[in-house]
Amino acid sequence: TGIGGLEVSGTEPPFQIQAKMSDNEYAIESTDAGASETIPMEAGQIKKGGYIMIKGKPCKVISVSVSKTGKHGHAKCNFTATDIFTGKKLEDMVPGSHGTTVPVVSRSDWEIIDIEEDGQLTLMDEGGEQKIDVKLPTYPEEMADEIREAWNEGENTVSVTVQKAVGIEEVVS
Repeated sequence: TGIGGLEVSGTEPPFQIQAKMSDNEYAIESTDAGASETIPMEAGQIKKGGYIMIKGKPCKVISVSVSKTGKHGHAKCNFTATDIFTGKKLEDMVPGSHGTTVPVVSRSDWEIIDIEEDGQLTLMDEGGEQKIDVKLPTYPEEMADEIREAWNEGENTVSVTVQKAVGIEEVVS
């Protein structure tokens, strides 16, 4: 007898159960590549200094103001935040009990091994791992110049902090 795509054979225990499914039923397709790079969180749980996704951009919260519950019973959270990579100010309003997404942000320290003319960096971490997919930062504008100057002046080690969120990696300090 077959039950829900499974075939059971034998009339006495132990039964032999065998999956009868075609290979294509196991194809798991990812619909949202950024899914694992953000986590769901209730809007009311996000505080000043925390992170939030606004219009698909990872942002650091500058301020949160909460309005009173209205006739529909939800306190609204007004978020003012800056994009962690561009510094651009963004705002969003979410009911406090509703879910929103928070980017998973990580920072790591790297030592500069080389700087190409186009701003492409060759970096190395403490474990000797190399990274070549990061460029000099575009924001704030003077940071790239400061890093290049320190490098050109022959300082022994120029270290940078690389911040990563939603698949984007940039030098932040």
